[in-house]
Amino acid sequence: MMNVNAAFSDRYARARIQFLEATAAAGMALRSFDHPLKGRDGEYLAMDIALDGSPDAQSLLIVSSACHGVEGYCGSGVQVFAARDAEWLAQSRAAGVAVLYIHALNPHGFSWLRRTTQENVDLNRNFQDFSQALAHNGAYADLHTLLLPQEWPPTPANQAAIAAYIEANGVAKFQSAVSQGQYAFADGMFFGGTEPTWSNRTLREVLKTYGGNAKRVAWMDLHTGLGPSGVGERIFACRDEPDAFARASAWWGGGGATPITSFYDGSSNSARLTGLMWGAIHDECPQAQYTGIAMEYGTLPILDMIAALRADHWLHLHPEAPDAQRRAIEQQMMDAFYVDTDAWREQIIAQARQALFQAVAGLCSAP
Repeated sequence: MMNVNAAFSDRYARARIQFLEATAAAGMALRSFDHPLKGRDGEYLAMDIALDGSPDAQSLLIVSSACHGVEGYCGSGVQVFAARDAEWLAQSRAAGVAVLYIHALNPHGFSWLRRTTQENVDLNRNFQDFSQALAHNGAYADLHTLLLPQEWPPTPANQAAIAAYIEANGVAKFQSAVSQGQYAFADGMFFGGTEPTWSNRTLREVLKTYGGNAKRVAWMDLHTGLGPSGVGERIFACRDEPDAFARASAWWGGGGATPITSFYDGSSNSARLTGLMWGAIHDECPQAQYTGIAMEYGTLPILDMIAALRADHWLHLHPEAPDAQRRAIEQQMMDAFYVDTDAWREQIIAQARQALFQAVAGLCSAP
C-alpha cells in the first residue's frame, strides 16, 4: 500500500499525472474530456475518467473529486490512494462492482485554486432546469454588496455590518443565505449560473456513457470545507425519499458509528441547497436505483471558510490586485479547503477507505 502523503499533490498538474499513472498501472480503462481553457501554470485541463471493472456491470460505484475545484486537492489524493490500494482493488473486483473514478469534475477551479468553474459558477448549484423560473434567494440579495465590498481587506464598517447580521440572525442563517445558491448575481458567491456549464454537460455525458447499463448506482462525491477538521461527514445526497435514506444509512452508517446526516432534516453541517449535481443521475441513468453521499471533510470553522471565499471572489473581481495580495488570498483558499498536515491526510484516507468498502458491501446487498 502506498504512503498516504505520497497520494496527495500541491498542484493540479501533478495531481492529474498521479491519477493517470496510478489508474493506468492498475489496468483501468482511461478516457479524458479536454477542457477548453488552460490552467494557471499553462497546463492542459481535463475531466479524466478511469473505469475499474466491466462496462456492463450491474452495480456501479462512482467516486468523484473537485466538484468545487480547490477541494480536489483532497479528493484527488483519495482517488490516487484507492488506485494503488491492492486490498481495495481486490475487494471491489471480487464483488463484481465496477468503480468509476471521475477526476476533476471542475479542473479549472482545481488548477486556479477557486471553488467555482471558469464561468464563476458553483457546479453544485448548476443542475437546474433553466427553462423554468429559478429560485430567488432574497437573503443573499440583501448581503451581496456587504459580502463583496470594493476594498479588501474589508473596512471596519463592513466587518461590523456582517457581524451585526450574524448577531441578529445567527450563524446558521448567515451560512444558508450565503451558500444555498443564487441565480441573480453572476459576479457573486455561490452563483448557480444561467445555463449548464462545461462541467455540467461533460458530467452528463460521462454518466450516460458509463451508467446507462447499471441497475444499481452508488456515488461518493468528495468535498472539503464544512465541519470539524478531518472529520468526514457523510451527507445524504439523494432525493428526500425514506427508502434512499434507509439504504444510505444501512450502507454507510456503521450501525450509528458514522451516521448519515441530511440537510432535509437539519442534521447536516450543510445548509439546504439548490441545483445539486447528483440530480443528473435521474436524468442520465433513469433505470438505476441510486444511493449517494457527499463525503464532506472538515477544515476550518465555517466563518473562516466563508471569509476565504469572500476574499477569492473579491480577487476575481479585482485582477489588478498586487501579487503579494493575490498570493495571500490563494494561500487562504488552500488553507480553507485542504489541511496540509500528515495527521489530516491520514484521517482523510482512513475514512475514505472505510466508506469505499461499505459502498461495495451495500451494492452487493441491494435487491
